[in-house]
Parts: sequence; structure tokens; C-alpha cells
Amino acid sequence: MSTEPETFTLPARRGRAVRLSKGEAIQIVNTHGTQVVDTWVFNAEDLTEFLSNEHMRPTLGKLWPGEGDALITNRRRPIMIMEEDTSPGRHDTLIAACDDYRYGLLGCTDYHDNCTDNLHAAMRRIGLEAPECPSPLNLWMNIPVTADGVTSWGEPLSKAGDHVVLRAQMDCIVAMSACPQDILPINGAACQPTEAHYRLLDRQA
Repeated sequence: MSTEPETFTLPARRGRAVRLSKGEAIQIVNTHGTQVVDTWVFNAEDLTEFLSNEHMRPTLGKLWPGEGDALITNRRRPIMIMEEDTSPGRHDTLIAACDDYRYGLLGCTDYHDNCTDNLHAAMRRIGLEAPECPSPLNLWMNIPVTADGVTSWGEPLSKAGDHVVLRAQMDCIVAMSACPQDILPINGAACQPTEAHYRLLDRQA
């Protein structure tokens, strides 16, 4: 008899990391519909191999992955498959994880929660140390790009309850940050970061 997978909370402004075996999957849920989730994936056996946007874009021939696409590492291997995406499918691979320096440029004079520190804290929670902060796959982040290459800060196109399912193609570590950005409208017009949720799914039958 099958049981529903446990739902875990990704707290607003914080990070979490989990280990997946090959064939297992994670469902990441945009609970309120407006929260960007910075997402990293590392090879569990060698953390110097990780999801790399700059390697994924030429492999896929587009700016962000969609349903059925592989997430590609810096060694040009598939590390996960985006198996499901119930959102309009707008994600971002251009923008680096926010950090305290970024918030300084935005006018903050005190420390500001940020995705870079969230990554490292999430990895330490499971006894690991990320060798660097790669550019994340920014789930639900909407960065419009014009024909002449100009970018802007859009609001998410997703709705409450939208989710993606990412299935591991090798043993891997998935790290997530509920982005703390509260100055630009990437987490919605209210600029209010919220929690998201995730579930761990078994191997396919």
C-alpha cells in the first residue's frame, strides 16, 4: 500500500539540502506562487561536479530547461531530468545567487539574508561543505530578455501550488534557497519572501 510522501518546509529566506540516490526525485512546490527557489545540484560522490547553467544552455539550445529536459553538469553530463513542471515554465539561468555584496549595491548597510550563505548553511546542515557557489537554476524567477539583450526584473508567472519534479540521474545533493530578495519584485510585487515546500519521491516503478 502506497503512502503520500512527507512534505518538508523550505522556510522563507532560508536554505535546505537533501541527498537523492539515482532514480529518486524531488518535488519542489511554489506554495504561494510567487517564491523564487534558487536550486543547486551536486554530484554526491564529487562535489566539484555540479549543475552548470553555462554548460546546460548550449546543450539544450535555450535559456532555461523545460519538462523533459536534462540538467547538465560542468562535465557535460545529465545530473537530473525536469520530469514535471506545472507552472508556465519560466525559470532563470542567467542571474547569480544573491549575496551580501549584492544587497550592499542595492543600498543595504547591514547584513542581509542571501542565497549564497543559504547554500553553504544548507550543505553544512547535512555535514557537507560546498566547494563554491555555482550559478543556480532559479526556479520560477522571471527575467525578461529583449531582442537586443536587455534584461529586467519580472514577477513570477507561477501560481500557488505549482511544482516541478526533478529526477536524479546519479547520486546527488539538491540544495535549495527560498530567495530572500525583498527589494526587487522577483518574489512578486509585494517583495515578500515566503516559504516553499518539497517532497522526496521514490524511484519510478
